[in-house]
Amino acid sequence: MSRLVIVVEKASDWGSYYPSDNVVTAMDYLREPVGGEERTHVVNLCRSYKYLGTGYYVSLLGEARGHRVIPSVRTINDLRKRALYGLDVEDLNQKLANFLPAGGRDTTDLGILVYFGETSYPALKDLARQVFELFPCPLLRIEFERERVWRISAIKPIGLHTLDDPQEDAFAQSLDAFSKKLWRKPRARRQYRYDLAMLVDPEEAMPPSDRKALKSFIAAGKEIGIEVDPIGKNDYTRLAEYDGLFIRETTALDHHTYRFAHKAEREGMVVIDDPTSILRCTNKIYLHDLLRSRKLAVPRTEILYKDDPRQLKELPERLGLPMVLKIPDGSFSRGVVKVDSVEALEKAAAELFQSTALVIAQEFLYTEYDWRVGVLNHEALYACQYFMSRGHWQIYNHGAKGSAKSGGFKTLPVREAPAEVIKLALKATQPIGDGLYGVDIKQTKDRVVVIEVNDNPSVDAGVEDAYLGEDLYRRIMEEFLRRMQRKRLGVA
Repeated sequence: MSRLVIVVEKASDWGSYYPSDNVVTAMDYLREPVGGEERTHVVNLCRSYKYLGTGYYVSLLGEARGHRVIPSVRTINDLRKRALYGLDVEDLNQKLANFLPAGGRDTTDLGILVYFGETSYPALKDLARQVFELFPCPLLRIEFERERVWRISAIKPIGLHTLDDPQEDAFAQSLDAFSKKLWRKPRARRQYRYDLAMLVDPEEAMPPSDRKALKSFIAAGKEIGIEVDPIGKNDYTRLAEYDGLFIRETTALDHHTYRFAHKAEREGMVVIDDPTSILRCTNKIYLHDLLRSRKLAVPRTEILYKDDPRQLKELPERLGLPMVLKIPDGSFSRGVVKVDSVEALEKAAAELFQSTALVIAQEFLYTEYDWRVGVLNHEALYACQYFMSRGHWQIYNHGAKGSAKSGGFKTLPVREAPAEVIKLALKATQPIGDGLYGVDIKQTKDRVVVIEVNDNPSVDAGVEDAYLGEDLYRRIMEEFLRRMQRKRLGVA
């Protein structure tokens, strides 16, 4: 199991708590490395993290020894840069209004303590967690000030020795909860060579993998020595204990999935979806420019600007009717509208512009089905035909009563799919990366065009695996194994 080492600057700083073999002084830690071959987590509780001070060196040398240290040197450096947090915080006024005691509306500055992302003030719990995710540090004081609106004025690490009795109790509870996450169970899992976190959301309405597929990923990993551990969005602080991260939750840039990917990459983990792929795929306008710059075939497309009504009037002549309007970051056919008239175009554009400054417009290409080619590390894994939902022009019909309805599918061996479809799919992923992608392609009588590239493609039991079966999951896990082995060997 992981070993936890708590480093204090002076032994007296731990005086209010029970003695523990896990607690060492900073000088003892610096003079004599601890942890051995075990995976070691270090909680650095030094009084100060000033540059080249004792606390700074605890984190610096801990990282050099391969220990997982909180706070990291990067966090220590980031906390000195006020520009990183001197910004208005969305909804902060309302949250602080709920937090302030009666009669305290004239307050212009205040602060809260945060222990491992937890605070004793319910109205600010989400904010405390978000700050901890940005600056993972055991003890933080967040200070606020109000001029016209509330804003964070400072985020400061504080020393354990500064806490009073109630604060010491709150810190002890948070440390206990934090350490239990690190020690969450005895590691029978050491029989496995590698540990892979699989980020999932059991409550997601349309997840990229259903429960049966997730179980198949876990079973495939087990066969080759990888323990695949499902985690959720509240397990952000646990990421460092894994060798890799596999995101099986719909991704977005303004979402915890991107924060997880970014943190995992910073920790040197193998990541699919990596943050660069999320960036390049989740925004359709960015993706369109990327594909067009590589001279790949795409539908005729125009980017619409909210403040340019003349462009909207000229659009039917340029793209014809019907046409399709899309918000930049929609998924599973959401945020996509087909318009058949000028009036419908104006109405749909006005509605979409309420949530985005730019809208993508494309010519409408009718096909009975779309191709989806699964690509991993520049090799095609599977080829599916996704048929349009009955009586609808899209694969998913979100206007159906009850839940969204989808059309049928047909999964083929890659060798039986049209060569031009597979070739275009592989070309489309080249400028994006070497991860796992789903390339959506339309094939008409005279054209083959890329609709989009998905960084988080669907892998559902009985659909994408209909031809390869369990071998599909094994091939994906084998790619994780290959990459984790190279990481461990220090091979780029």
